[in-house]
Amino acid sequence: MIKQFAAAPNAALKGILAAGLSLAAMLAGSRFVAAQKSPQTVPVGQAGDHAGAAPEAHITPEQAKQLFALVDQLMQFSSQETGLPIKSTVKRQLTSRAAVESYLRAKFDEDEGAKRLQRGEIVLKKFGLLDHDFDLKPFLLVLLKEQIEAYYDSKTKTVNLMDWVSAEEQKPVLAHELTHALQDQHVDLEKWSDQTPDDVSTNYKDDIDHLAKDEMDTAREAVAEGQATAVMMDNILKPMGKSLVKDPEVVEFIKQQMASSSDSPVMARAPLLLSESLLFPYREGLSFEQDLWMDQGQAAAFAGALDRPPSSTWEIINPREFEKAKAPVVPLMPDIHPVVDKMYAPYDIGQVGELDLHILTQLFGGDAAARAMSPAWDGGIYWAGQRLSARTAAEQSDTRSISLFYLSAWKTDQSAAAFARLYSNSLGRKYSALHRDEAAQKTAPADMPSGTVEQVFTTNEGPVVITTRGRLVFVAESFDLPMARKLAQLVLDVQGSGEMQLANDTRRTSGGMPTLSGGLVHLFAESGVMKAAVQAELKAASLQQ
Repeated sequence: MIKQFAAAPNAALKGILAAGLSLAAMLAGSRFVAAQKSPQTVPVGQAGDHAGAAPEAHITPEQAKQLFALVDQLMQFSSQETGLPIKSTVKRQLTSRAAVESYLRAKFDEDEGAKRLQRGEIVLKKFGLLDHDFDLKPFLLVLLKEQIEAYYDSKTKTVNLMDWVSAEEQKPVLAHELTHALQDQHVDLEKWSDQTPDDVSTNYKDDIDHLAKDEMDTAREAVAEGQATAVMMDNILKPMGKSLVKDPEVVEFIKQQMASSSDSPVMARAPLLLSESLLFPYREGLSFEQDLWMDQGQAAAFAGALDRPPSSTWEIINPREFEKAKAPVVPLMPDIHPVVDKMYAPYDIGQVGELDLHILTQLFGGDAAARAMSPAWDGGIYWAGQRLSARTAAEQSDTRSISLFYLSAWKTDQSAAAFARLYSNSLGRKYSALHRDEAAQKTAPADMPSGTVEQVFTTNEGPVVITTRGRLVFVAESFDLPMARKLAQLVLDVQGSGEMQLANDTRRTSGGMPTLSGGLVHLFAESGVMKAAVQAELKAASLQQ
């Protein structure tokens, strides 16, 4: 997924297409608090209110006492549900909204992952996943403040409850967060869920390593959140005599409810990249866990998925392929540095995984296009560089300083041609002065392989070249035309000279930066359980009564 966004999800593309695409390890180190200190805790009932706002309700000391008493009981429930043993007690504390907000602001200002996230924002905008005038940081702060319901801090081994969330609403949330505590005791979540390297890939060897490991963090977050969401749902269902295994249709109700944002006004106005990145670990992670649980049993769904986790969003979306131990397809990347390094500083590299692809096609063509095209997708990679001539902060924050290429592989020639049309039709979303350059197309190299189709467009940020060859679509944006054609030939030619299963030998190893959406997925998952997931489960449960 978009990586630099992502080293916070991968760089910007490494963690979903960069928006999904890749916020990578911004809050690594805990399910919410990843920094060197936890948010300040306050005495029960004495949390501060928002300045200038009407005082909000807080749970009473007696309610807090009752919640804390539930921790051990729900820890036992979570252990029985998952088969993960309890190895130590879990500390518990109540946290105020003011303390959480203060921590989030400090995190965004000081954390290296947050800085990488902000660096990767420009790649997400170049891809068209975010509008050019969208200010990511302040919106994320507001969104997280709306969505966080509780969090488990793997650094201090403490479950944190929110003093402004009703006691009744926090009871099922506790089962979710205590599942993270059990996961932590089994695999050490700080290391397990954050495999992202801090560096930018600057040479061919590192390019290959980054691509092979790109989606690992996102897939692992989906496992962790899918397991915790399954336990939370069963905690709600079992008093009714139901469960996810006995009543599998309930998952569809939950997923439908997650699509509603009536209880989350900030979420309702979030860009598609952010809403999909937030929901993916809960929604698709829950489906993944349910399928493993029903097909292979409790041990495979919980301890098994932690010990041998999936490495891609493709496996999360297609759990039966994961059960067959099929490796995700990753197109080959040639050594492009002799071509690009004279004009560009490497900025970001990563996969465009199935989650990223789904977001891109939904954004560019709507729900129908996403549903039709996602099953035909067969892998994708991207690379972004920043012009060496961009020296000032203003120049470097401008999308005109970034050039990128994107290779998309498809199962059929027809699907590749359809995607090329969809992509070309979307160019007007992110560029002005867009025109098809008929004269440039007439200068296409005469020795291009038969069946190759080249489209050339002029834009306010330089040429866009879309080259379709069989099942492959190569897009080059803002490179000069000769370099775009050289890169297209280099990348397309190598696909026919070797296996596309680049991830085969590395899928079970550690390391890797997130895809385009990966950084965002990682950020949201590390921040604690989200209101959208909790409300969806409560509503789905009410339909079962």
